[in-house]
Amino acid sequence: MNPAPTASASAPITVPINVIPATAPVETRSPARPILVLDTNVCLDLFVFRDRHTADLLQALQQGTIQAITRADCRDEWLAVLHYRHLALDDAQRASVAAEFDHYITCVAPLEDGTRLPVCTDKDDQKFLQLARDAKAHYLLTKDKALLKLARKTAKIGLFSILLPQAWNKLVSESSAASA
Repeated sequence: MNPAPTASASAPITVPINVIPATAPVETRSPARPILVLDTNVCLDLFVFRDRHTADLLQALQQGTIQAITRADCRDEWLAVLHYRHLALDDAQRASVAAEFDHYITCVAPLEDGTRLPVCTDKDDQKFLQLARDAKAHYLLTKDKALLKLARKTAKIGLFSILLPQAWNKLVSESSAASA
């Protein structure tokens, strides 16, 4: 686990992290341990709100049955969002959820794949599509309508699935039931 983050009320949280360089491959695409990209709102549900729809996801992260990844700009967005006033997080809470994020989500620097992606209407979310493509992720979990609208397109070109966390839960439970 990375060291505990440090923060002040006026400064962004800074956390030393180890970024896996582009020359180090992200774990092989194995269905036994799928690679997931989680957008910022899913991370909020997971680490801040403890939403029931992300309970299975948290359990899978804790058990190591999935590999969740991010990259530096996605992580920076996460750390910035933790300062949003409506979240009402104090410095200790921000540090705690930032540390939990860094514990369960690996920061990678994958080489650009080059496969043409559909364009997201929300330009801030394009980075999640790029990360999922470049890291050869199996799933991009999101609640963002602009990203969800692209699910058919990414599937059609043989890339990752874009799913709501609830849909991922259902997929995993159906898969577990079928293999039992």
